[in-house]
Amino acid sequence: MMLDPTLRTHKLSGKLAAYLACSCGYDCRIIFTIEKDNVENILLLDIGTHDDVY
Repeated sequence: MMLDPTLRTHKLSGKLAAYLACSCGYDCRIIFTIEKDNVENILLLDIGTHDDVY
């Protein structure tokens, strides 16, 4: 579900190149990474408006 097209999940670039982002509203973004050990874990790093998280 995390890659649902309506979330517009995408890889980031520059200083945030190790992370992904998705939209959770008009001006709400979630910055996260996926950690893979024996299972996949989603680690949420930041949530806020576009200007707050970038």
